[in-house]
Amino acid sequence: MSNGKRVRIGVLGCGNVGAAFIELVGRQADTIEMRTGVRLEVTRVAVRNLSGDRTVHLPDGVLTRDAQALVADPEIDLVVEVIGGIEPARELITTALDAGKPVVTANKELLANVGAELFAKADANGVDLLFEAAVAGGIPFIRPLRESLRGEPIVRVLGIVNGTTNFILTRMTEDGQEYAVALAEAQRLGYAERDPTADVDGFDAGAKAAIIASIAFGVRVVAGDVYHEGIRNISASDIKMARRLGYVIKLLAIAEVEPSDGSVSVRVHPAMVPVHHPLASVRDSYNAVFVEGDSVGSLMFYGRGAGGYPTASSVLGDVIDAAVNLKMGTHGTIGTLGKAQIRPIDETSAEYLVSMEVTDRPGVLHAVTGVFARNNVSIRAAEQEGIGDDARLVFITHVAKEASVRSTLRELKELDSVRKVGGLLRVIGA
Repeated sequence: MSNGKRVRIGVLGCGNVGAAFIELVGRQADTIEMRTGVRLEVTRVAVRNLSGDRTVHLPDGVLTRDAQALVADPEIDLVVEVIGGIEPARELITTALDAGKPVVTANKELLANVGAELFAKADANGVDLLFEAAVAGGIPFIRPLRESLRGEPIVRVLGIVNGTTNFILTRMTEDGQEYAVALAEAQRLGYAERDPTADVDGFDAGAKAAIIASIAFGVRVVAGDVYHEGIRNISASDIKMARRLGYVIKLLAIAEVEPSDGSVSVRVHPAMVPVHHPLASVRDSYNAVFVEGDSVGSLMFYGRGAGGYPTASSVLGDVIDAAVNLKMGTHGTIGTLGKAQIRPIDETSAEYLVSMEVTDRPGVLHAVTGVFARNNVSIRAAEQEGIGDDARLVFITHVAKEASVRSTLRELKELDSVRKVGGLLRVIGA
């Protein structure tokens, strides 16, 4: 550090989050100094295009295109990375850590793939690598998980961690829109990218789930360990059926540990949540995460999961922590991540909703329920609705193994009386 209280910050990226962060530092610097004794100053910002439009004013000489020179510059004390992606972010962060500079990142993709490597690098160099903004945007969630709940045996974390899909499902639920119409509205309002694949197919939520599982359970979980199932196949009729039965459909990220053997399952998929559950009322682009522990019970974290300023606020909180630690000559750590025993989706258990269209004639219901029984899947509730000469059957099971339910679906499709089997919806949080 250049003197006893000044911390010079180099920022990689000046998009929505980077620009908002720079503005927040300028706005809050006096208050932060008064409360912490540390003066934050953004002195260098690396961008791809020096002449691009900026939403924040930067003095002459602050912008540079040479990101590598920025992280290696001895005049920079702390690095903020908000460019995203794996490369060159990994190389830049590694260079900064090796130079003894703490790093704050919002890069979920990077941490979900090579986080353990970077955490070890930070520990080896005695500096912070903080990442509150990488999961759930502006919600202060990672810090409580890392610090306040460090001694708590966490058994499950589940929640809504992608604002785009939650916005789409909210529009489908409240306005009766089909998926394509709701997606188009999300794109028009800026909630969804032109290519929405990462969001609607569950990859964004999956990266966050991998980070959550790693921190919650102290084992190395990477993005490839996460089961993904998105919302493309959810229809307005699925939403209506769930609502009629007392549920709301949400895309959930779920990480849980099996107490008997310590195996970890991490998955992202649509789920039916009871209307009385707090997650059912999380609307639009908001996020919410439940943490379930042995002693503490259930905790809920709720707020804006995305957006320039909410995310920048999380970045700033981490920067303050890292700057104070730098001043004190200390750093935080998540410890060594152990090897994860990943439990595949087929070995997980839940309640399930299964719907099908069948020929409406005597003996069909008996044949269908016989398939459930042969696969050791018990039915908790059932209803039948006439549709012309056919009928729609809807079943909610008791808790059953995923493999058993999938076997049931395969056998149902082979029955002559079954015309169509709907998609599989899991029931969570009953």
